[in-house]
Amino acid sequence: MGINRRDFSKLALGAACASALPAFGAGKPDQMKAVLLHLGRNMWCDWARPGEPTALKAGAGAPGTKLQLDEALWRRLTARMAELKLNTLVIDLGEGVRLPSHPELAVSDAWSPDKMCDEVRRLKALGIEAIPKLNFSAAHNGWMGEYRRMMSTKPYYDFCDAVIGDACEIFGVPRYFHLGCDEETYVAQADWNHCEYTCVRGGELWYNDLIRLVKRCEKLGTRPWIWSDYGWDHPDFVRKCPKCVLQSNWHYDDAYEKFDDTAPWGGNRLRFFGALDRAGFDQVPCGTNWIGFKRRELKVGADEVMSELMKYCRRVISPDRLMGFLMAPWAACANEENFRKNLRGIDIFGQELA
Repeated sequence: MGINRRDFSKLALGAACASALPAFGAGKPDQMKAVLLHLGRNMWCDWARPGEPTALKAGAGAPGTKLQLDEALWRRLTARMAELKLNTLVIDLGEGVRLPSHPELAVSDAWSPDKMCDEVRRLKALGIEAIPKLNFSAAHNGWMGEYRRMMSTKPYYDFCDAVIGDACEIFGVPRYFHLGCDEETYVAQADWNHCEYTCVRGGELWYNDLIRLVKRCEKLGTRPWIWSDYGWDHPDFVRKCPKCVLQSNWHYDDAYEKFDDTAPWGGNRLRFFGALDRAGFDQVPCGTNWIGFKRRELKVGADEVMSELMKYCRRVISPDRLMGFLMAPWAACANEENFRKNLRGIDIFGQELA
């Protein structure tokens, strides 16, 4: 057949994982009960060429060099998901898995492709569908290493094609592939992530690059999935984004406006759920138990955010386009404190569904 050992191994790995997932398009609306957890965490940082002067430092813009994961805690969280019958786990990969086409991006203790494939099988046995996530936003692509500074060039496009292909092979052609694509702003990069290099694609370029990613996913037989916040400030989003893209608009009520869609800070974010529905998009709205800025100031917590989000979305999104919900606790699985944050998010979500 003219196939080498490496290609044969990749094909075998993909075939082994493929049996873990239902066929593309299987399932019914409002069935997805999803949680986001992280293997990789280099989504909130910059990258500097080796040897070049930089002010980046650990905790302030420099990428992590070790996996921020306690596997025992990870297993406890996924076991709790299974107990509560939460059926989908979106796994942010980043530098946490050694992608065969670009192993140099992985940290030293990253998971191998075989280990990730074994985890997909283990989750399947628990009744949990594993979905890969790689974030292609300029605000969350520190995991890309040098390719972070090559955006919208041919080497960058080749890189994107390769790593999406790697993840699809490892996960066995998953039903969905989360592409991130959120918060591509100067503020998110320079202020929040302490980036020295910032890039914000304007005009048609953001859409051009998104559509390239979408076509790559479709070619591989997986449905693209993104965060929807680009549409908050770009009214043409509902017209230019392909309708095949599964949308996760998100609202965390950071300003403690109590889910008032006429409120000055977050009202447009809430109204965008209805705009996506009217435009004909399938949606998986995302909530959290992460505590936003005003809530921290008032010391009110965020335990009710997911419940209020679900109530609102069930009012404004057509049942046949509401594919489920996603809980994003936004905490690493690295220590007991963050474990409790993740577990609290899972429990809140499970209880609300029950």
